[in-house]
Amino acid sequence: MSANSLFMVSLTFRMILYFYTILFLRCFQAKTENAFCQIIGEAKYPLLSKDGDVTIGGIFAIHSKETLPSFEFQQKPQPLLCSSVNLRDFRLAQIMIFAIEEINKSENLLPNVSIGYRIFDTCGSRLSSMSATMGLMNELKFAAGETCNGQSPIHAIIGETESSATVILSRTTGPFKIPVISHSASCECLSNRNDYPSFFRTISSDYHQGRALAYIVKYLGWSWVGAVNSDNDYGNYGMAIFLETAQKEGICVEYSVKFYRTETEKLKRVVDTIKKSTAKVIVAFVSFIEMGLLIEQLSIQNITGFQIIGVEGWITSKNYITTNSFHSMGGSLGLALRKIHLEGFLDYVTKSFWSTAFPCSQTEGILPTVGCSKYKDLLPLKNYTEDVPEHRYSSHVYKAIYAVAHSLHSLLKCKEGEDCEKGHATQPQQVVEALKKVNFTVKFGDRVWFDRTGATVAHYEVVNWQQDTDGSFQFKQVGYYDASLPPDQRFVLNIESIIWPGGNLEKPRSVCSESCSPGTRKAAQKGRPVCCYDCVPCADGEISNETDSVNCKQCPREYWSNGEKNKCVLKAIEFLSFTEIMGIVLVCFSLFGVGLTAVVAILFWSKMDTPIVKANNSELSFLLLFSLTLCFLCSLTFIGRPTEWSCMLRHTAFGITFVLCISCVLGKTIVVLMVFKATLPGSNVMKWFGPTQQRLSVLAFTFIQVLICVLWLTISPPFPNKNMTYYKEKIIIECSLGSTISFWAVLGYIGLLAVLCFILAFLARKLPDNFNEAKFITFSMLIFCAVWITFIPAYVSSPGKFTVAVEIFAILASSFGLLLCIFAPKCYIIICKPEQNTKQHVMGKTSLKVQ
Repeated sequence: MSANSLFMVSLTFRMILYFYTILFLRCFQAKTENAFCQIIGEAKYPLLSKDGDVTIGGIFAIHSKETLPSFEFQQKPQPLLCSSVNLRDFRLAQIMIFAIEEINKSENLLPNVSIGYRIFDTCGSRLSSMSATMGLMNELKFAAGETCNGQSPIHAIIGETESSATVILSRTTGPFKIPVISHSASCECLSNRNDYPSFFRTISSDYHQGRALAYIVKYLGWSWVGAVNSDNDYGNYGMAIFLETAQKEGICVEYSVKFYRTETEKLKRVVDTIKKSTAKVIVAFVSFIEMGLLIEQLSIQNITGFQIIGVEGWITSKNYITTNSFHSMGGSLGLALRKIHLEGFLDYVTKSFWSTAFPCSQTEGILPTVGCSKYKDLLPLKNYTEDVPEHRYSSHVYKAIYAVAHSLHSLLKCKEGEDCEKGHATQPQQVVEALKKVNFTVKFGDRVWFDRTGATVAHYEVVNWQQDTDGSFQFKQVGYYDASLPPDQRFVLNIESIIWPGGNLEKPRSVCSESCSPGTRKAAQKGRPVCCYDCVPCADGEISNETDSVNCKQCPREYWSNGEKNKCVLKAIEFLSFTEIMGIVLVCFSLFGVGLTAVVAILFWSKMDTPIVKANNSELSFLLLFSLTLCFLCSLTFIGRPTEWSCMLRHTAFGITFVLCISCVLGKTIVVLMVFKATLPGSNVMKWFGPTQQRLSVLAFTFIQVLICVLWLTISPPFPNKNMTYYKEKIIIECSLGSTISFWAVLGYIGLLAVLCFILAFLARKLPDNFNEAKFITFSMLIFCAVWITFIPAYVSSPGKFTVAVEIFAILASSFGLLLCIFAPKCYIIICKPEQNTKQHVMGKTSLKVQ
């Protein structure tokens, strides 16, 4: 607590102690000596008063400044000096008297019962407020000689304007159960019925106003604001509600500062904070008097460009919307009480009020020891009516007076067409209970009733400080907040009607960090509010399709994020296609191999009767050429989008054609060995491996592979599969092997035959003839085995379509190896060396050796 606050508390305590001590001593003396009850010293008299059958008290800060006397306790304290007329509260006092006079003239409400009033001026001081409260609570007649009867003459008190003063008033009157009805004390703290059981208000609680302020900020897209509040109950409780709601709505507060009207240094620090801040929006939950001081400092230091969001306490004060202040405050938005026209009030202010409330204008000295001098500074306002249309608290005072009147009407058992029971005494506690039940409609259409907290339903206008073309200023309504409506209809704001600070038509920006565009997410900056963040691109496979996304969303399994990371698109499907370059090249090589094989076959067919063709077992040669053609063609089944049939065909065709091919090579190798053995004296080995045996061996070896493939297709055949594990951004359409064991059995069987063929050819590589078939078979098998041994690791490690490409390459490479190694030398002899295509040359070297 500040030193000024401690000083004020000390003064208040000493004033109360002094008052009660004097009152107790005099009343005690009256009882013991049968004397009269009087207060020693100069009494606190009401500024405006009128006697009646029932009396309503009023406490208003008709003056806003007070000069404190010296409290040295060495002499009688001097009276407090008030100055600086508070026109707003003066109008409220006028409204109170206007409503009372209207009721007194009514034939339906409290018929034949007059309502009196006593209105005290607090001068904006807590000390005067306490003194006024005591004056209302105690039987203080203007004519001496009344005895102490222990009963308060006041049936209800209207006031005060400020929440902190109302807290003091309600705590003081609470034990005596005197109802207090405030027209503008909106602090949420007063909703506690345990602490304030006899408090009511015709204004809603700041619970709604604090939340509505957050809704305005949220609706206008501001996430980075500053907060300033009065260091009193009104400001502290209201700002706490705003901050709580702002946090829930994702609004960050750069700073939250407060000051009190007497704390000049704090006010300067608040202004410095505003100047240094980056937030361009300021939420000012500030009381009427404090806001005047803040506006003055902002104008003096020429602080502009800030969007002020205000509260009902000051947003519609004509005192504050001037040429100087508009430079800093123009474009301000805020919540205001509804503006309601009170029929007859303007005429009353200009004609009846002064003769009713100020009788000294007719005669002097009616009030004891008090003359016209006490309100001489009010007389210049006699013909002032400029602020009457804009005064928004008037209806709340009006409704408060009528609420008391309706309560008294029910307590005095007033019946239609009959007078009320004047002799029926009413106690303040009875008025409290009656107020809880009131439910009526005033002449301008508002229904008056109090909820369980003693408040009414929240109705606010959203107003904007604007300047007309003629240079005049106005509070233009641009929206509303009505808590009586469903949640989705409570708040309405017409942005197009708003004029922003500096006369701009474009809404100012106030963010700690710029919005994160779709495709990015917000990453909080360490040690800073959540509204301060970096925009981080979404990871691959994740998207954000909204602005300021907190998290990126994972795309479905078959989808992937696009380049901007703001949309999930179908993953690219990959397979070795006929239309891509790699596929075209492989097709060309495959067809080239088919064509080359066909040329060799045609060449051999045309030279079938020559020795070199006959010496190489022409039947096996043609069968080998046929199988090589199938090998070249089966590579084509690996290209294109895999289907159920193509997957089964490609692997089985590959396995069978290669076994057929190797079986033919193996047969030729065995023939070479047998021919050599047959040339030896006494050898009859060829009868065991003649043409029939050669055909059967080829069929037998091939049948075994056919059997393996049939079992594979029966048990677990290959099938097309979408591989989404190797690449996250694309789908590989591949042929799953089904039974992996069957696949490796097919390859293993081919490898077994190839190794067997290689061993036999290797053993026969040095057979003595001019054209050594075994050497070429050995070399071809060496290439074949090298290709397929290299294929295994390449096949396993190659990704996607390259796996298929590697397999096709292995097929083509091994096929070309067999074709070229076995048939190229023979074709060379046939085409280029026809003189060597003779039986003597083919068998000459062997014959020589045998001889």
